[in-house]
Amino acid sequence: MIIDVPEGKDPIAYVWGEMVPGIGAAASRFSLSVYANTTLGLREFEAARLRVAQLNGCVFCLDWRTERDGQKVEDGFADAVAEWRTTTAFDERTRLAAEYAERYALDHHGLDEEFWSRMTAHYSQAEIVELSMSIGSWWAFGRLNRVLGLDTACVLPGGPSPAGDQHRLERR
Repeated sequence: MIIDVPEGKDPIAYVWGEMVPGIGAAASRFSLSVYANTTLGLREFEAARLRVAQLNGCVFCLDWRTERDGQKVEDGFADAVAEWRTTTAFDERTRLAAEYAERYALDHHGLDEEFWSRMTAHYSQAEIVELSMSIGSWWAFGRLNRVLGLDTACVLPGGPSPAGDQHRLERR
C-alpha cells in the first residue's frame, strides 16, 4: 500500500472517508448504488463486473460475487468471462456485457457501428447507459484501489455493502 494509513485505521475507510471525505463518500454512494439499483440480469451484470476486475487485477473484485435474492453465478463463471469470445456458457447478452466491459476499458475508440448494432439488438438504450455507468464505476474504483494497494482491504465507507452488511463487503 502506498498510502500511509495510521495504525488501527481501516485502509479503505481512511482513504475514501477521511482523506477525501467530500469525494470519497460520494464515490462510495455511487459504487453502492450500482449494486442496489441495477435493472440488469445477474449474469450480464457479473460478466461485465468480472471482466473489469480481471483487467484491473483488483484482488477483492476478483474474489467478490454479487448475490441477488440468494443467487450467485455458478462456479467457473469467472473462467468463462475470461474466455468470453469462445465460451459456450453465455447467451448473447452475457457475452456482449463481457465484450463491452473489455472494450470500454481497453479500446473505447474501437466501439464501432458493427459493435453498436449488435449491442442495440440485445440491450435497450437505458440498459446501455446503466451498463456503461456500472462499468465506469468498477473501472475507476477497482483501479483506484488496486493502484493504491487497497484491494486486499476493501471496505466501502458510508453505508451498507451490496450484500447488506454495514461497510464490509463479503467475499465469496
